[in-house]
Amino acid sequence: MKLFSTTEKFEKNYFSCLIALLPISFIAGNLIINANIIILIMSAVLLYRSQLFSIKYFHIDKLLFIYFALIIFTGIYNDIEIRQANVGYSDFVGSYHTSIKSFLFLKYLFLYLVIRFLIQNDILNLKIFFIICSLSSLFVCFDIFFQFIYGKDIFGYGSSFSGRKLGGPFGDELIAGGYIQRFSLFTFFAIPLFFRDTLINKYKNFIVPILLSIFLVGIILSGNRMPFILYLILLSLVVLFQQQTRKFFFPFIILFSLIFLFAFNFNAKVKNNFINFYGQINKMQTVLKTNNFESRTTPLYLKEFHSFYDTWLMNKYLGGGLKNFRYYCHVRDNIDKDIKFKCNMHPHNYYLEILTETGMLGFFIVISIILLVLYVSFYKKYFSKLAYQENNIIIPFIFLFMIEIFPFKSTGSFFTTGNTTYLFLILSILVGLAKKDISIENKF
Repeated sequence: MKLFSTTEKFEKNYFSCLIALLPISFIAGNLIINANIIILIMSAVLLYRSQLFSIKYFHIDKLLFIYFALIIFTGIYNDIEIRQANVGYSDFVGSYHTSIKSFLFLKYLFLYLVIRFLIQNDILNLKIFFIICSLSSLFVCFDIFFQFIYGKDIFGYGSSFSGRKLGGPFGDELIAGGYIQRFSLFTFFAIPLFFRDTLINKYKNFIVPILLSIFLVGIILSGNRMPFILYLILLSLVVLFQQQTRKFFFPFIILFSLIFLFAFNFNAKVKNNFINFYGQINKMQTVLKTNNFESRTTPLYLKEFHSFYDTWLMNKYLGGGLKNFRYYCHVRDNIDKDIKFKCNMHPHNYYLEILTETGMLGFFIVISIILLVLYVSFYKKYFSKLAYQENNIIIPFIFLFMIEIFPFKSTGSFFTTGNTTYLFLILSILVGLAKKDISIENKF
């Protein structure tokens, strides 16, 4: 029995709006993201109580339960270990520092379960989510354009010190390109999914290239090179596997080439940014061939990757606990006290961080979850004949998940608010859609 009376329409609109507010929350900052998550979880608990946990659990869900249990166990274990090995550090951060972080991390498991429940019971209207993602991505792009032209964005944020990167509404946090890469894909699917009988859909062959131009220019001007590469891979995957989009292949290639060449040749900052990127790639190749990670010319990312190995060896089976890389890296055996660079806050790669924080056991659990998700979504969507094969609403979630788990990229911390929220948002919707017996596309 529900705690208070409400209509089915109100429930659907209420939770649909809460989910749709998450893309805006990413612009507003971590405090708003966390507030949004807490309100979403508490609202679901108050409205549905025990029903919330009555969903049918699959192998993916069970592996997630095990992984979160491992996080809590290794958090408690490492608090004890660090306390015994370094009382001063433990007193400085708190005796139960890792344990508390581990228990607080459980909110992402609840976020996953809530969204799974809402999708399974047809409570979410994803049309609102698609529209807000589209509008938010366009807003970030136009804010970057404004900042590029006038030196400050509409909130008064200036460009970075070097002027090579533009943060737009994110200020000093230079992640605007990553935001566009993560959320703009929904724009292209919103038109045929939700506006098929409108004037917008009639002129989509003109609208899509214009939108693509806006997003590409936005990412290029942001200066975020890895999101730019990932965005090209993302679009290529959609064109390759989604037959309806192949007619845009040659226009996409031509449009991308023209935009990039124009920006590269007529903007010195863009040109220097990508020349510098090319130079770093060459340096990385040299370092990997010579195995010289301590050279002054070695790119910082490679030094961070290299510092991972000895740190991981200290707790290779169960890991060092959430966000404890910053501690164990500084006390590893082979650290060179004479070099300027010693450690960063995390190894700047999801998989390396998962290994150091939750060990080989956690790593294999995560890999198993990823493979199962790809099987129930990507494989069954494109390589088997199932009821939801015609459900095109699942497509952007499939490819965004694939790009997010792409192993060969530098990343922020896997266990930060922004990255974890985004991953579990995409994961929960993807698994929820993939596990439904019939397509939900026509219900919106």
